[in-house]
Amino acid sequence: MGNRLSKIVTRTGDAGTTGLGDGTRVAKDSLRVETMGQVDELNSTIGLLLTEDMPDQIRQALIGVQHDLFDLGGELCIPGMTMINEAQVDRLEDLVEQFNADLSPLKDFILPGGTRAAAIAHLARTVCRRAERCIVHLASTETVSDFARKYLNRLSDLMFVLGRALNQAGGCGDVLWVQGKNRGSA
Repeated sequence: MGNRLSKIVTRTGDAGTTGLGDGTRVAKDSLRVETMGQVDELNSTIGLLLTEDMPDQIRQALIGVQHDLFDLGGELCIPGMTMINEAQVDRLEDLVEQFNADLSPLKDFILPGGTRAAAIAHLARTVCRRAERCIVHLASTETVSDFARKYLNRLSDLMFVLGRALNQAGGCGDVLWVQGKNRGSA
């Protein structure tokens, strides 16, 4: 792989196509490439989140997620390949339970915000949901692993819980939604 990555400018995509991991060339605006891009954007958003101060447990969980997302990108890059498995999905479920255990039960909807780290976690959650929608769309026309879709579904749950956990760690409570806050009185 070192030799493959030593040359960055290749000009092979100048005509609007890109190579998949199996060697086939597809249009850069194909649904598969779009889905790969959504997963890459999600991984980059989590990378941004990792620049913030946070408890080491959360940091280690997010680093693990980044590696999984790279696996998912590889899976999407090679049609028919499966790299995300049930154990990775189960690990996310365990993390959701672990981090949620120390949070107070929700009685109201919350808004994205609070600490900067929590706001970025919520941004990652929304990017994750977009990637999930894209992978569902791709699966309607091409074969995609069920675990890939399930992984993104669980990851968005984890990012929601981590947003709350990061607010708690930062000494900030949840930002609660107030129904009709700006309607005023008539």
